[in-house]
Amino acid sequence: MGDLTNGSITRNLLLFALPLMLGNLLQQMYNVADTWVVGRFLGSDVLAAVGSSYTLMVFLTSMILGLCMGSGAAISMQYGGGEYDRMRQSVFMSFTLIGGIAIVLNILVYIGMDVILWILRVPDDIKPPMKQYLGIIFMGMIATFLYNYFANLLRAIGNSIIPLVFLAVSAILNVVLDLVCVLIFQWGISGAAIATVFAQFVSGIGILIYILRKFPQLIPKKDDMHWDKVNLSKILNLSFMTSLQQSIMNFGILMVQGLINSFGAVVMAAFAAAVKIDSFAYMPVQDFGNAFSTYVAQNYGAGKVERIKKGIRSAVFISAVFCIMISGLVYRFAKPLMQIFIDSTETDIIIAGVQYLRIEGACYLGIGILFLLYGYYRAVNRPGMSVILTIASLGTRVFLAYLLSAIPSIGVIGIWASVPIGWAFADIIGIGYYVVRSRRDTNCQ
Repeated sequence: MGDLTNGSITRNLLLFALPLMLGNLLQQMYNVADTWVVGRFLGSDVLAAVGSSYTLMVFLTSMILGLCMGSGAAISMQYGGGEYDRMRQSVFMSFTLIGGIAIVLNILVYIGMDVILWILRVPDDIKPPMKQYLGIIFMGMIATFLYNYFANLLRAIGNSIIPLVFLAVSAILNVVLDLVCVLIFQWGISGAAIATVFAQFVSGIGILIYILRKFPQLIPKKDDMHWDKVNLSKILNLSFMTSLQQSIMNFGILMVQGLINSFGAVVMAAFAAAVKIDSFAYMPVQDFGNAFSTYVAQNYGAGKVERIKKGIRSAVFISAVFCIMISGLVYRFAKPLMQIFIDSTETDIIIAGVQYLRIEGACYLGIGILFLLYGYYRAVNRPGMSVILTIASLGTRVFLAYLLSAIPSIGVIGIWASVPIGWAFADIIGIGYYVVRSRRDTNCQ
């Protein structure tokens, strides 16, 4: 177990965050592998279907991920405060609750698949392959729950290495199976989906078995298996607020996906490829924000306010340096990055994707700060503030995307430009609230 309440702040943050970053980069390989194989060997229409499916799956799994992250924050506070009996009780209640929600959600998406495709304004020629892909990929939602729940449980106690190991195995397996199922068995888009689902179950079931054998101190005992209203209230507040924040964030992206779909297959395919590059580029700072959240939560539980303040300064510096470096690289190499997924003869798709990456790529500092704000407010038991920041960011993005793209002289550029504007607006609100609260707390002392 990892104690983040003592020792070097910067060193501990980096040592805890690096496996988290590597793990999520590997997790992105699930869909990126599908995108690469499909884009290279099955054509742009199928690529558009996989790309739109990815946005939808991110939205759906964000609900589960948010619940797991929120329960992890509660468990991390209890671990930092030495409340081990209450921590095991939290494991029992949160696993039961989130697992039940995951099952219900899985059933609902199958029942409402046609309605979902209609809401997304998917073109008629893209619907058949997208429906075929989703029919298989939805089977992996329970595996997604298992992996993310137990990964967040381990991270809550400061262990970010084990989730990385299981993710690495399943990510490599997914790439190999993608090639086998699509190129050798020639199962088409179904093969890409089967490979992804199988790999997800490997990581989900694998990490469950590992925890049962290696971390018995985390497993609820018979005396822990009861429902406590006070503890449940804390878990529900953090879990559902974090889930709401994640869901709002990805619902806004889903609404933008519907707008992108209205521009046709070229823009859909460009976005499908470019958003994978974009996700890879800023995923490390998102994970650093989650690592920072665990650091703050443990110290908040231990009552170490000054250590939290020092951690904020260190985290902002690290995140800013990384974002500026990545922005430069993505802006400079936007075209060759697009050509990883798109054949060089598809010039229209590459031009649209490069345009997206160069607008986004110059502004990663904005989302880096926003992820730190999300993590901080979740860790100090103010998840409602994270929801407010998400609404500000995504509300601005969706509003401007629809407004600007309707102007013929701006068009799809308006969708791309709306994103960094939304990040900046939310950053101003989050930082302003922190400054006001800090001054108020100082004056009250």
